[in-house]
Order: sequence, then C-alpha cells, then structure tokens
Amino acid sequence: MTPRNWFITGVSSGFGRIMAEQLLARGDRVAGTVRNLSVMDELKAKYRSQLWCAKLDLSETAAIRGVVDRAFAALGHIEMVVSNAGYGLMGAAEEMTDEQVRHQIDTNLVGSIQLIRAALPHLRAQGGGRILQLSSMGGQAAFPGGSLYHATKWGIEGFLDAVAQEVEGFGIGCTLIEPGGARTDFRHRSAQLAPTLDAYDASPSRMVNRIIADDSHPSPGDPAKMVAIMIASIDETPAPRRIALGSDAYHVMYAQLSARLAALEQQRELACSTDFPPEEGDENAPPWFAPNGVRSNAESQ
Repeated sequence: MTPRNWFITGVSSGFGRIMAEQLLARGDRVAGTVRNLSVMDELKAKYRSQLWCAKLDLSETAAIRGVVDRAFAALGHIEMVVSNAGYGLMGAAEEMTDEQVRHQIDTNLVGSIQLIRAALPHLRAQGGGRILQLSSMGGQAAFPGGSLYHATKWGIEGFLDAVAQEVEGFGIGCTLIEPGGARTDFRHRSAQLAPTLDAYDASPSRMVNRIIADDSHPSPGDPAKMVAIMIASIDETPAPRRIALGSDAYHVMYAQLSARLAALEQQRELACSTDFPPEEGDENAPPWFAPNGVRSNAESQ
C-alpha cells in the first residue's frame, strides 16, 4: 500500500491518538495538532519524520489557517483531513456559564468550520481529497443535559452536509463520523460539567452527571475498531456521507429519526396548506428550491 498523508486535530488522546498510532504503524505520515506538544514526545521519538506536530487550540480560530498552511507545506500533499478535536460540555442549559457556552461553540463548531474552510483551498489545488468530521450520535439525537454539545454537533452536521455538495465537483469527499459511547477518556477527562443549580436536581438533565460520575457501566464501543472503520472509509467511492459506529448509536439514532419522520408525515397536509394556490403552468415550472434539481414528494404530488 502506498503511504498516505493525513492531517488530524486532537491527536493527544481518544480517537485522534488511536488513529495516529494506527496510521503511523502502517507507514502513513501524520500531521497532528495538540494543545500541549510534550504529550507527543514518545510518538515523535518512535516515528520521527513520519510525524509532524503543531500546537493548536481550536477555540483560537485565528491560528487555525496558519497551522493548516504549514502542515500542507511540510508534507507537500495531504489526502485526508480529519477534524477530530473537541469535547463535551454537559449540564442543563441554564446552568452553564456564558464563558462555557462560548468556548464549547468556538471549539466544536466554529473551530471545526474554520479548519475545513482552511483545508479546502489546498484540497482543491491538489485535485481532491477527503474530509472526515467527528460528530456523534448526538449529532442526530438529543438528550437532556447535552444541549450545548448537541448544538455544536447538529450544527457541524448541517455545515458539512452542505459543504459536501459544494465541493463534490472538485473531487473532495466529506464524511460525518457518528460514534456512540466508546471506551476512550471522553467521559472522565474530556467532558466538562456545568455548575449545578438546585432547581435542576429533579430534572432529567441530571442523567449526564450520573453517567460521568459512574465508572461501573463502561461504554460499549471499541475505539480501535471504530478508528479502523474510519480509516477504511477513505477507500470507499463515493465517500459515505455518514458512518454510524456502535450499537447504541444505531439504536438511538434509529429511534429518534423514526419518531421525527413520523411526526413530519403527520404534518404533511398542514405544511402544504400554507402554499399559495398553484397558477396555470406551475406544474411545468422548476421548483423554487430543490438541491440537485430533485422535487420533494410534496412538490411532485
């Protein structure tokens, strides 16, 4: 297999670290970012020129483009860009401080958006590539106590869904990775809790406090297996738009998506009743808005 070049944010731990280790072990080159360069000393000593590292905190958006530019200059050609860095802010929405809200959005959403925007000119210039964006089952489903985390994951999913359509013609494929719970250090190191308010002690939002505090029920997902599937996905053509990983991810997303679709179907007549009456000749006119020129079911009936 011809070695490939990867750019990965957040390679100090979790999925990012496991991915970097798997790629380096098979002979690929990795440009990885971390907030503390010293945590990469062991891997750097082992893999030397295979591993290029830079300091980057995604919440410091002004620094992102410069790091991406330097990585492409150092490796010459990067086929895969993996937007992995992020964390979870948990607690009831009212409990979070303004600073926590801002930092969560700046890191998970704005930082990921700016990373992808910074990579796109390079990928276009070299004639293509792949973008893997770490989302979560929390990008398609929602639970009490995760409002801000969900806001960032649902936001980045909408962003990349649109970007994928914008850049497909340049040979750039985009994939959203939607893992369920995995046995990384996300729950007990990366996740942050908002200060608690007594008023929410009986709220369903306290579920996340109990999950983070309880070590007796490990997450079901094997992160090494999940990362192996992420890596293998870059050989699929066309790029899969989404990859669900973990039995919990599948069951949770299936249940919530099915409920949303059923609720939408019940509102079909109500939704269509708000249109202006059709005028003569409208049946032959193109829809005012239809991605890829495809009419919706409501428009075609």
